Amino acid sequence: MKPFWKIVFGGCLGTLIAFLLFNLIFFWVIGAAVSSIGKKADKQPTVPRNAILKIDLNNSIAERTQEGFNFNLLAGSASLSESVSLLDAVQALELAAVDPQIRFVYLKADNLNMGIAQAEELRNALLRFRESGKPVISYSQNLSGGSYYLACVADKVILNAYGECSITGLNSMQLYYKDLIDHLGIDIQLIRHGKYKSAGEPYIKSEMSQENREQYEKLLSTIWNTIAEAVATSRSFTTEQFNAWIDDLAISTGEDAQKYGLVDERWYDDQVRDYFCTLCDVKKAKNLHYISLGDYAKARVKSNYRAKDKIAVIYADGEIVMDDDGMGNIGNKFAREIAEVRQDSAVKAVVFRVNSPGGSVQASAAIEREIELLKACKPVVASYGEYAASGGYWISCHADKIFSDRSTLTGSIGVFGLIPSFGRALKKNVHLNVFEVSTHKHGSLANGMFALDPVEEAVMQKQIDDTYEDFVSRVATGRGLSTDAVDAIAQGRVWAGADAIQIGLVDELGGLTDAIRYAAAMVSLDNYRLVECPAVPTLYDQLLASMSEEGTEQDIQASFEAHAARISEWLLGLRGPEIAARMDNIMIVLQ
Repeated sequence: MKPFWKIVFGGCLGTLIAFLLFNLIFFWVIGAAVSSIGKKADKQPTVPRNAILKIDLNNSIAERTQEGFNFNLLAGSASLSESVSLLDAVQALELAAVDPQIRFVYLKADNLNMGIAQAEELRNALLRFRESGKPVISYSQNLSGGSYYLACVADKVILNAYGECSITGLNSMQLYYKDLIDHLGIDIQLIRHGKYKSAGEPYIKSEMSQENREQYEKLLSTIWNTIAEAVATSRSFTTEQFNAWIDDLAISTGEDAQKYGLVDERWYDDQVRDYFCTLCDVKKAKNLHYISLGDYAKARVKSNYRAKDKIAVIYADGEIVMDDDGMGNIGNKFAREIAEVRQDSAVKAVVFRVNSPGGSVQASAAIEREIELLKACKPVVASYGEYAASGGYWISCHADKIFSDRSTLTGSIGVFGLIPSFGRALKKNVHLNVFEVSTHKHGSLANGMFALDPVEEAVMQKQIDDTYEDFVSRVATGRGLSTDAVDAIAQGRVWAGADAIQIGLVDELGGLTDAIRYAAAMVSLDNYRLVECPAVPTLYDQLLASMSEEGTEQDIQASFEAHAARISEWLLGLRGPEIAARMDNIMIVLQ
């Protein structure tokens, strides 16, 4: 028996030592990361003379500046990654255009790490930079449709001598789950109003409906026309030629790209550096001075703290839920943030930046209510990002003015409810039988085990229909249209911004800075301070909060349960009996 106990004791001791070592290394890495983050926060970038402003499209440009944390436990290393906000990027380019210390922009265009609408706004900012007389030079190891959309704005487009260029157009893909759901024995009931409202379609159909295909063919066609026209305008060919080359797969190599005039030069890295030396009037590459877009924004983009009056930019970024936590969603907490802006007398106008596919109807109504109260005391100008669809449109349709990018996804004025029942699946797959005892006929309504009966389904349909009519009425009031006119362009249909302006869903085509300038003009402000909300906690603040002892066991459990519920909803795409105003989960890729 002694050898046995020695083995047991040795195993336990080894496990304890491994556990202690793991925690020691983990907290050492975390400590190093916190220290490095603190040091980085204290370090203010400086702009060198005769500098090259480098925009690396591998780095993320997002709606808000966000910090990320990467660490390698085995290597014992930690690093901080940070995205640049779209507003900072655009403002930085505006300042760089008149900054004597910036010679030109170097666009490192290998990937497109942002949405198409965000790329549209950045591209327009690059065009305005060129108007200053300073050049934009693009250099890529390889080019795709997404990266080329931005690269072609440059005065000179350079591709690596052995780089590839492949442009195949826009593509969207959506998975349909009905066959799998039937195989598992899950019953799904979709109740909706709007023939184009396709958010729940993949759960009840095995293939795309004709209405859904119609709307996405139009949507992709409009967005692609925006891209193709921009590319053709920047280069010496027509959109017809460009489309023909793509259909024939004529653009698949660097040689092809140069042959058809998509790129100007195919150079090696050292040749590009020599060219930069010529532009900067230096003899050696070691004398070239680069500054990243993020560092330049930190050094130059400053709030005008001397100004008493403020314009607030409120970011409605993420899915709309009742109990939002600020991690990619908005809801009741967000509505309270709007109320605080309304109560701030120094805020003279508001830009409501919407980047949301929608979500909960109840939460959308709460946010819209706060926007209406806000509008009653100060101007509200909406600016649409990647999407302002369904609930995202609901919360913003009462704005005094709506700006949209051409490639924004908007509209989707429709409502649906998705009711799953798992009783049959449990019996079929794990041999569990569900029985109910209830005091009333409909005690098991939407309990997740039994399908709705005809009476229950009729009640649910009426709720959906009433909500749709209310949605249409709100849009009609906000946009100054008749309910019949709104219903004709609604029915859950998603529109691109370039089409939305033709049917009255938006007022102007333009980006976030256009909306800010318009808001300032509405209240006759030339001197103002721009404030952004809700505040984004830094990673340093998040780490300190997570390591503090303020959180109770109940807080931790509640947070875990909320996140678990959100993850399960994301995985299943199901929201039980809740009535939702949300567009479908579909990805549009520029290849």
